[in-house]
Amino acid sequence: MSFSRPVQAIRLYRAALSGHAHRVQLFLSLLDLPFEMIDIDLRAGEQRKPEFLAKNPFGQVPVIEDGDITLADSNAILVYLASKYGAASWLPRDPLAAATVQRFLSLAAGEIFRGPASARLVTLFGMPLDHAAACATAEQLFAILEPHLASQAFLTGPQVTIADVAAYSYIAHAPEGGVALDAYPNIRAWLGRVEALPGFVAMQASRPALAA
Repeated sequence: MSFSRPVQAIRLYRAALSGHAHRVQLFLSLLDLPFEMIDIDLRAGEQRKPEFLAKNPFGQVPVIEDGDITLADSNAILVYLASKYGAASWLPRDPLAAATVQRFLSLAAGEIFRGPASARLVTLFGMPLDHAAACATAEQLFAILEPHLASQAFLTGPQVTIADVAAYSYIAHAPEGGVALDAYPNIRAWLGRVEALPGFVAMQASRPALAA
């Protein structure tokens, strides 16, 4: 449960198959905050319309509106929500613990995006990216995370943080990009622990597009 509540429901602009948007949806649900979702049709180009660009000039989801605050970027939104509405354990104030969380937020924007997220962009949406390179990056990442999770429940230690929320969606859906998780039992166990959290909501699954 969250420690404070928004005055009105938070508005989340998202796309159902976006892992970035799912991070925010998941965290809003884990915090048990009132929110409403507004779907943005990326294929139809709604993210490039002036009314959406006024919310995020980069034309990307997710975006939240919390009263008179409009904020884009999934990891920035996680930090905002944790700082404003969450228990301190979600984003520790201790310098080393906070830095450890930040390390995994950077990983989410780096290797997780270049690896499992990019592989999924190719198979699901036909993005002109190097699928083999993305799969290789994902496998290198998983080879590091697998022993890392052998002796601890969550990415930064025994307690769940926004690091886990930021990393979960694209790793859980890595098979949609052609990256199997069968060889990584510790990663699969960690995914299970995230999925067992009160308030967990899954991201919509999508079968990879068939090869032409």
